[in-house]
Amino acid sequence: MTPPPDTPPPAGLPLTWLYAPGDRPHVVAGALACGADVVVIDLEDAVAPDRKEYARAATAELLAQPQPVPVHVRINRLDGPLAAADLRALAHLPGVAGLRLPKVAGPEQIVRVAARTVDAGGVPALYALLESAQGIEHAHAIATAHRAVRGIALGEADLRGDLGVRDDAGLDWPRSRVVVAARAAGLPPPAQSVHPDIRDLDGLAASCAHGRALGFLGRAAIHPRQLPVIERAYLPTPREVEDAEAVLKAAAAQPGAQALPDGRFIDAAAVTAARRTLALAARRA
Repeated sequence: MTPPPDTPPPAGLPLTWLYAPGDRPHVVAGALACGADVVVIDLEDAVAPDRKEYARAATAELLAQPQPVPVHVRINRLDGPLAAADLRALAHLPGVAGLRLPKVAGPEQIVRVAARTVDAGGVPALYALLESAQGIEHAHAIATAHRAVRGIALGEADLRGDLGVRDDAGLDWPRSRVVVAARAAGLPPPAQSVHPDIRDLDGLAASCAHGRALGFLGRAAIHPRQLPVIERAYLPTPREVEDAEAVLKAAAAQPGAQALPDGRFIDAAAVTAARRTLALAARRA
């Protein structure tokens, strides 16, 4: 299938995606007011089996009206008995900006969901979570399965278990695979998976720096205190902004490949990177 349009500018992309459990409406209400770029109401892992129906009903009641920030819903796993009911209840509500699809293993799952939602006049955006070796192997096919796929990302807790990975470095290859697949499909850079320890803000910052180096943009969070750490990690530093401005100034004065006074070589790729840096920096305004 034809890939989606090319990646939108980073200034318009979310950096923070805050999860809130669907069976705790007061927590969802707090999440909507805490400054996250996107709030993700979770009907899957965060909700106990005996609370699933309540979570779905409470979420449907809330999202019957538009919300002040974009709200996505992570529905239950597509190969289980609850996903169909989630789609029936939520896919056509005005407050739903997107659906996050857990444990996607292949493109055919995206096509089936799209037929019941997007193609039927419902929610316009689908986001696939890759949480298994099979999902990683099919990353590009999933990313290009339907025009409504707006992003792919990892679910690292499940992926770690599926692969038997103990060291965090063991996930770097799947991370890079997803970054490359998203870019090849014309999708935005993926957001990082959650950092599960809400007290470990230093570890979160270090992990974000590593994710940024791998090509991720932004991160999912499970507590509001994580949001400013994520945003700081993904926004350019003053030095990066200064360097980007120098690159663009030199390129404007002398088009074509050249070396800066400090010895750095710049070409069209460097100019593109500099423009991305300044576009991200504009989020501070």
